Amino acid sequence: MDIEVSRRITATRGMLDDKVALITGSTSGIGLGVARSFASAGASVVLNGFGNSQEINDTLEGLQRATGSRVAYSAADMARPDEIADMVNLAIETFGRLDIVVNNAGIFHVGPIDQVPVEKWNAVLGINLSSAFHTIRLALPAMRQQGGGRIINIASALALVGAPLTSAYAAAKHGIVGLTKVVALETAEDNITCNALCPGNVWTPLAEAHIAEQVKTHGLPREQVIRNILLAEQPNKRFAVVEEIGAFATFLASDAAASITGAALPVDGGWTAH
Repeated sequence: MDIEVSRRITATRGMLDDKVALITGSTSGIGLGVARSFASAGASVVLNGFGNSQEINDTLEGLQRATGSRVAYSAADMARPDEIADMVNLAIETFGRLDIVVNNAGIFHVGPIDQVPVEKWNAVLGINLSSAFHTIRLALPAMRQQGGGRIINIASALALVGAPLTSAYAAAKHGIVGLTKVVALETAEDNITCNALCPGNVWTPLAEAHIAEQVKTHGLPREQVIRNILLAEQPNKRFAVVEEIGAFATFLASDAAASITGAALPVDGGWTAH
């Protein structure tokens, strides 16, 4: 099966001019795709995440060179509220404001609920849900002071439906949707919107690693693993690419989406239409 990874989806230059965006978990995968889209649309961006220092520096330099936008980086551990506070302060101190927050940082654990280690449950809830709470609560004062802002929470199709063996992840992502709705209601008169994007399967390096793992586990051909296992619930039978998520996030961060708030928006190839 061919996986679409080469389609070019570009943001409209100027769509986010003079905006400052903070994207958690953005040194690779979906977060980096969102950061690239934002920077291409004119925003200054703060990246966050773990990784090899040289690779992160190369990513920052490449992003700035390709887009001409200003770029900064925070190594904040999203399990630590004090480091999240430092990250938000870094964004404001570096660029003078904070217009857009994208809560993307996340981890995954698979296993029957009665076999999920307590520490794994706590870690998944901490990174996937609690970190979004802390980032939002710390960013809101600046957004209110400057007269508006955008909050985008990267949830999942598993924020809308369940799946076996995903208790911690699905619980956290369902929680993200609830948090999104509450924040939207509390900020509705402040020119601040809060929405959740709910992707299905997205092509990332982690997806490739998961394919290889499933091929080994099931002893099946790669194409069969992709279609019949990973994409079993996804009617369009293809992975989304990070550029699609980035383009949608860029729209939600723009003035054009000022009346969209409190929504859980599937980007899942029809998964949750069942």
